[in-house]
Amino acid sequence: MKIVEVRSLTDSELVAKKKDARQEYFNLRLQQQTGALEKPSRLNELRKDVAKLETVLSERRLGLKVKSRAVKKSATTDEKKKK
Repeated sequence: MKIVEVRSLTDSELVAKKKDARQEYFNLRLQQQTGALEKPSRLNELRKDVAKLETVLSERRLGLKVKSRAVKKSATTDEKKKK
């Protein structure tokens, strides 16, 4: 899940996705402990997804406006073209 996708979700969708991701992460950790986990890389993906969701939720709670990197990169490339 990309951060742009996360930022496009509503608050209620973010909370629901975070709950689902945490539940899946818990289930995968149980599978890991029993030795039944087939895709260990999914644990890292879920952990990062939960972090992205929590970050966006806290940004919104604090009222922060975050510019995407794509905007920043295009602005810097425009400045370089002008020189």
